[in-house]
Amino acid sequence: MSKFRKKGSKGQPAISTAALPDIVFMLLFFFMVTTTMRETTLKVQVVTPKATEVEKMEKKSLVSYIYIGEPIKSLQGAFGTAPRIQLNDVFATKEDLFQFVEMEKDKRDEAERNMITWSLKVDQDTKMGIVTEVKQEMRKVNALKINYSSKKTDKIVD
Repeated sequence: MSKFRKKGSKGQPAISTAALPDIVFMLLFFFMVTTTMRETTLKVQVVTPKATEVEKMEKKSLVSYIYIGEPIKSLQGAFGTAPRIQLNDVFATKEDLFQFVEMEKDKRDEAERNMITWSLKVDQDTKMGIVTEVKQEMRKVNALKINYSSKKTDKIVD
């Protein structure tokens, strides 16, 4: 008789979950670093026109956007289908541009305030009347560095 007895068949050892929190936090950290949050929620439809002579903006941190276009489908019942101006996340009128410009300038350092570019993202089907009104108001508040956003294309076809 032997002193050691075999106890029945043993199953597989349990999987160690000690490293699981490390993996979860590593994934969380990765997604926090790589994702970007959308700064504004578009309330207007903007399909920018196509252009052949396009230059890419150097410092996007010095760009403030003004969106002009028809309200999105879910907001057309309340706001209609006429083109509207969107500043940040709210609809605005041309009279609100003064306050918007001052607010955007206050967010920046004093040295950068005169280097802000005001980018107009205008829907390609929008009439130029509202765009001209916006540009006139921008002149009144001395926001003169204005550009139009567009998509690059090789050839323009009418």
